[in-house]
Amino acid sequence: MTNRHPALFHRYKHNPILTAADWPYPVNSVFNPGVTLLPDGSTLLLCRVEGRNGHSHLCAARSANGVNDWKIDPRPTLLPDPERHPDELWGIEDPRIAYIDEMSRYSVVYTAYTRNGPCVALAFTENFRDFERYGVIMPPEDKDAALFPRRIGGYWALIHRPVSGLRADMWISYSPDLRHWGSHKSILEARRGAWWDANKIGLSAPPIETPKGWLVIYHGVRQTAAGCLYRLGLALFDLETPEHCLKRGDEWVFGPEEPYETRGDVGNVVFPCGYTIAPDGDTIHIYYGAADSSVALATGSVKSMLKWLDRY
Repeated sequence: MTNRHPALFHRYKHNPILTAADWPYPVNSVFNPGVTLLPDGSTLLLCRVEGRNGHSHLCAARSANGVNDWKIDPRPTLLPDPERHPDELWGIEDPRIAYIDEMSRYSVVYTAYTRNGPCVALAFTENFRDFERYGVIMPPEDKDAALFPRRIGGYWALIHRPVSGLRADMWISYSPDLRHWGSHKSILEARRGAWWDANKIGLSAPPIETPKGWLVIYHGVRQTAAGCLYRLGLALFDLETPEHCLKRGDEWVFGPEEPYETRGDVGNVVFPCGYTIAPDGDTIHIYYGAADSSVALATGSVKSMLKWLDRY
């Protein structure tokens, strides 16, 4: 008996591609990288690196082919700065990167961990060496955020995931200047009951602009007797009114199966924070944290994801 579903993502056979053992200085784990293509065609991963004190910082790894021969910064690329940014007291985590044509800079939206919980912070860079911090743009508890790469209706837009009680849904907010945010709207709710994405969902990789709409890979968290289970689903949002969800898949499309995904600091987790799209405009390389311990790679197709949403 065969599975009726097509496999949307194919794991790289030599996963994981980066582990703590690859790092040029002592660390506990490396996972959940923000991702971008650089002007020379190489791939940059801005990895979340957890130190042995339990706090995280960001460190860049670069590869000509996006698969191997990674060149890792010899020192942390972006450290928490609690003296000037008190909200980074307990570390910075889970970056999402977007290149902003209008600014000729990369946005890095990340989680700053405060005494009061996680919140959303924003920085910009041209070279991943020097960063301009805008500071916290969404108060705690909020995370899983990414900036759209262009203005929508004259405003910047941000997807994020505030927590309200036992529920965690995906929201969108708008800003005229990237500092003052409003027009908050819920765009995707966690389902209730026994669904794979019940009670808690969040953005995974930044939204992908396609002719049919903004394609979003999101994660759903299932509470089981053995703990949390993180898997991925798909949704499509309108290009010019992205608070309007056009389609949402009922089933998950990628979940933890391999030993490096099921066992680690936090088992049963696949968690992508970024991707690259090949020159063909279709082939997508998803870089994901595996079990909060390593970085892994899977390849898919944007067209196949859109077709899957049409069907399922």
